Order: sequence, then structure tokens, then C-alpha cells
Amino acid sequence: MVITTPFTQTTMLFSLFLLLTPLFLIFKLTKYFKFEKNLPPGPRRWPIIGNLHQVGDNPHVSTASLAQEHGPLISLHLGTQVLIVASSPDAALGILKIQDRFLSSRFVPNAFQTHYLPFTLIWSEDCDENWRLLRTLCRTELFSVKALESQSSLREEKLCQMIGYLCSKEGQVVNIEEVVFTTMFNTLSNIFFGKDFLDLKDEGGSASDLRDKLFMILTSGLAPNVSDFFPLLKRLDLQGLRKKTMKHIMEVFSSWEGIINERRLAVVAEKERCFLDCLIENGFSNDRINILALELFTAGTDTTTSTIEWAMAELMKNQNAMLKVQQELKHKINSSNIVETEISILPYINACIKETLRLHPPAPFLLPHRAIQTCEVMNYTIPRGAQILVNIWAIGRDPNLWEEPLSFKPERFLGSNLDFRGQDFEFIPFGAGRRMCPGLPSGIISVQSILASLIRRFDWVLPNNQDSLRLDMKEKFGVTLQKKEPLQLICKHLE
Repeated sequence: MVITTPFTQTTMLFSLFLLLTPLFLIFKLTKYFKFEKNLPPGPRRWPIIGNLHQVGDNPHVSTASLAQEHGPLISLHLGTQVLIVASSPDAALGILKIQDRFLSSRFVPNAFQTHYLPFTLIWSEDCDENWRLLRTLCRTELFSVKALESQSSLREEKLCQMIGYLCSKEGQVVNIEEVVFTTMFNTLSNIFFGKDFLDLKDEGGSASDLRDKLFMILTSGLAPNVSDFFPLLKRLDLQGLRKKTMKHIMEVFSSWEGIINERRLAVVAEKERCFLDCLIENGFSNDRINILALELFTAGTDTTTSTIEWAMAELMKNQNAMLKVQQELKHKINSSNIVETEISILPYINACIKETLRLHPPAPFLLPHRAIQTCEVMNYTIPRGAQILVNIWAIGRDPNLWEEPLSFKPERFLGSNLDFRGQDFEFIPFGAGRRMCPGLPSGIISVQSILASLIRRFDWVLPNNQDSLRLDMKEKFGVTLQKKEPLQLICKHLE
């Protein structure tokens, strides 16, 4: 079980467990419960279901509470599956660096175990030759310094389109999430396929539809699944989640399959080349291109979008911080347009981004690891086959690490060498080790330039003169930690 989506099916799962209990008794399935010695401490478990009842709809919160009671490295049982959760820098260091060799395999949800799995980058089970090839190719062609410089004019073009659209919406309520998502998706679609897929003016249309499809893939693929709790049943797909996930995947693939086929036959000028041309030249099949595109679009849009939305929400709620950002931009940026090379001279807005990532990490558990060999972390045994999560949400709110951890205080990062590039384990919003997010450089540039442009070009207020101090900051738990209530703001163009 990958606890990266809400447990909305808990009642159904309990019913399944009750129905399965006689089967377990008949076949004496207790032999599948291997009681490992020296596991990390954890709460007592119930027969059959283990600790499933203690996880709840917000597992990042519930496991953080369990860590306060049992320690920074805990073990839970979800059915027959052992789950290890790390909630401290030392525990994260042990998993993501010291024992990275044995714990860097990926725990893949049963619903994602399709024939596309050998072609994946993010969900590749092992760091094998195919995974290394994909990672090297993406780093070189998409995320290297040279690649990012070559993409800068494209990002600036999409940023200008976003600003132009917002100018046309002056005085009206806009959904920050939708605007940023469309901008990010079109930026990535141009880098990957050489064309726009969405239209900012098509409100509630193609952008919402495509995003809904991507969301449905994650919802069905990462939903609570009895096949993950009891791997013995994985072939049965009792809840139909694998079938449903594949249906949604094929719907998304149909959005660009024709483009791939056309590009294979086209003669492309050097200045019009895109990442798709590179993949075709490297002999990638349509299946490999499709699944890589899906992973990159999913990872590259939702994480950036949620971070910008949370940053804007925190700045709206903390007007003193917003005023400091506005003053910094006014005094240090001469023109109304943000140039990426100027981002480094904006220490306060960069501190605001770091503070946002601390409070609202894009993926509160990162993505799940799996132990390929039994090993030890913090003198406890991590058994082979265990699922492993690092609760970076809990680490970012630990009062032993952070002063006033629940307060938005960007000043804590001013003059600090603390960075998010995987070396400081009290602050790892993008992970660490060999499974660290490869798109970090691109994602950070996008967050910096979009957030700075939104504040440099516009003054923002809440609809109906709402009090910003009462802004709803509830979370919606998922693969990305999204704002439960979308951020709706009214913009006023600044000259």
C-alpha cells in the first residue's frame, strides 16, 4: 500500500478484510506474517488488518503523531505489508544516504504494475540500466545548465502569456492553481512536444479536462488497494483499480499519440527540435515515449503548481512578508518583466520559497522506497520487501529543529546555508540520494520566476474584501500536498 492518497475507501476495505478472514483461516495464512526481530517500534496491530485503522485520511499527520509516541523511526503493518516511516533528519539520513544502496528500490502500487513499468523513470522498481539511461538522458537534455539556458526564452514567452491573460482579467476573480497549471503544462509541452496543449482563455475547458485525467490516474493508481495490503491477491485486481488506471492512462496517451507518429515522419529543422526528437533518435518506442511524457508532465506540473499556490496563500495571509517581497522586487528589478538571471539577487523571495517548501512540501512522504535487502537503520532492522516512507512534512514542522515551526517566517532562511539539494536532511523537500528529484533545477526556476512575476506585476486581494488572516489553509492530502480550497484572488495590474 502506498499511503500517498486519502483513505476514502476505508469502509470498503474493512468489509473486504472481513470477507477474507475465513480464507485466511482455511489456508493458514498466518505464515505470511513474518515477525521480524528488532523492527523499529510502533503501535500494536490488529489481526488481519494490522495498523490500517490508525493511518486515517491524513497519514502524514497520523504517522507524525505516532513518531512522537514511538520514536523517529517506526514500523506499521498494513495487512501483511511492513511499512517503515522515518520522521527525523537522522532517520532520513540512514535511509536516503547511509543505506541508499539497499533502500533505493521503488515500492510500486499494484495498480501501476502494468506492461509499461520497465519503461518508467519515477516508478522504476530498481535503479537498473534502463533507469540510469532515462535519468542521464533527462538530466542532459532537460535539466542541465545548458538545457535550462536554452529553454529560458520559452519559459519567458509562456510567462508573458500568463501575464497578458491576467491583465485581461483585472478586477475579476482568478483561480491561481488553474492559471499556473496551464502555464506550466504549456511550458513542458513545448519542451517535450514543441507545441501548446492548453489555452489559458479556455476556462474550465481543456486545461481542467486534462488535469482531471492526470488526477484520475493518480487517484485510482494510488488508492487504498487490498492487493497492496495482501500481495498474495495482487493478480486478482479485486477492486478493479489496475484496470481503471490503465483506462485513464490510455485516455491521456491519446492526447499526443498522433504528434509522436507525425514527428517520426517529419524532417525537423535544428531550431525547431524538441525532446521528442531526441527520444526518437535514441530509438524509443511509442510506449516508452508515452510513459516518460506522462511521468514528466505529472511530476513537473502538480509540484510546481502547488508550491506557487501555497506561497501565494502564505504571503496573502502574512501581509508583512508580502510587503517585504514587493519592496525587494521594486528596488532590485528595474523593469516590469522578471529575467531569470535576476532571481539570484532576490534573497527574501527565495527565503519565502524555502519557507513554503518547509511548511508545505510538494510530496509530504516523497515517493515510497522498498528494501531490496535486509539492513539496519538507527540500530533497527529494515526487513527485505518493506515499504519505506520519509515524512518530510513532519521533519519540516519538528519543534526540536525549527523555532516556531508552524509560523511562516522566511527570515529563518536569510543568511542561512541551509539548502534543499539533498545535503541538509532537516530540509529535503525534493528528497536525497539516487532517487532525488531530477527535475529540481527546472522546477525551482519556474517557481521563482512565476511567483516573482505574479507579485511584481499585480496587487492581489481576496474576493468580497475577505480578511486575509482568516484565509483557509487546510490541506488536501495526495501525491502532492494541495490546498483544500483553491486560492481565488482578484488582481490589479501595477504599472
